[in-house]
Amino acid sequence: MNYHTCNHHNIMLQTSVRYTAADRIRDIIEDNGLLLPVLNRFRVPFGFGNSTVDDICKENDIHCDTFLAVANLIGNRNYSNFQIHLPTLVNYLREAHTYILDYFLPEIRDSLIRGVHQPQLDDAAIHVIKFFDEYMEEVKNHMDFEDEVVFPYIEQLQKGHRKQGFSIKDFATKHNSMASKLNELKDIFLQHYAIPNTKILSRALFNIIACGDDLVSHCAIENRLLVPATELLEKQINLPPEKEPKDSTPVHVSTIPRHDTLSNREIDVIRLVAQGLSNKEIADKLCLSFHTITTYRKNISTKLNIHSSAALTIFAILHNIIDPKQIELK
Repeated sequence: MNYHTCNHHNIMLQTSVRYTAADRIRDIIEDNGLLLPVLNRFRVPFGFGNSTVDDICKENDIHCDTFLAVANLIGNRNYSNFQIHLPTLVNYLREAHTYILDYFLPEIRDSLIRGVHQPQLDDAAIHVIKFFDEYMEEVKNHMDFEDEVVFPYIEQLQKGHRKQGFSIKDFATKHNSMASKLNELKDIFLQHYAIPNTKILSRALFNIIACGDDLVSHCAIENRLLVPATELLEKQINLPPEKEPKDSTPVHVSTIPRHDTLSNREIDVIRLVAQGLSNKEIADKLCLSFHTITTYRKNISTKLNIHSSAALTIFAILHNIIDPKQIELK
């Protein structure tokens, strides 16, 4: 008797250390489906059959080393010692911006609205959408700065001109993935928002996680490929060296929420944050010092893994810390 078995296709990669120009595109995608957006952002058309990376890059006028550096970095493989072609990389990053701003985030917003929709939209849902709208605006401003300042700066460097008073390190020291607020929103749903787990809401949360991963990868490409390549280009132009950036080692905090350990005073602070008061206004209202309030805020963030005022507001509503009528929508 013959039994049907499910076997994975044999992946014929040249090496397990890194993707190479001799690897077939189809094998790379089969090895890691997360690389599909990479093809889109390099404008690689489908129907590539058994073409290798080298074949595809030649056919589509793509700098092969740059393609491989991006693919290996996202694929968690060795991405070092590739020569980066800045125009190719900048075009890739612009395409990523377009995808995230014009497609990914709006799709998440639409799914969220439909996922939290009830006969009468509740107070928490209103603030969830407000939180996400503000987040979308932050991401847009972040990417607009790159499109309008950073990338033109690099393009001028390629022409032999360097803008005084600015360096790529100025960008790098303030650069982050913008994914933390998406994680906050995900945790709000998973840990605090008692709402039916519908298909549309599950899709929204899946896309929130995927978008967060995409933003982290995007940030890594800029920090590990774009910034070093631009620094090399800056050194070729005869200007005084820029100041070294200050240490910006990230601090990792616990991701386990502990809202049951909040003190009464911390709950008071959360309530006032939800009402829209600044740290100084909270200090005045509670007759405490500004330093004490900032300490409370840090402790709350550590316990809840919630760092923004907007997310704290949603938390306060879901845990009946505040009457939504006390919150002024701006």
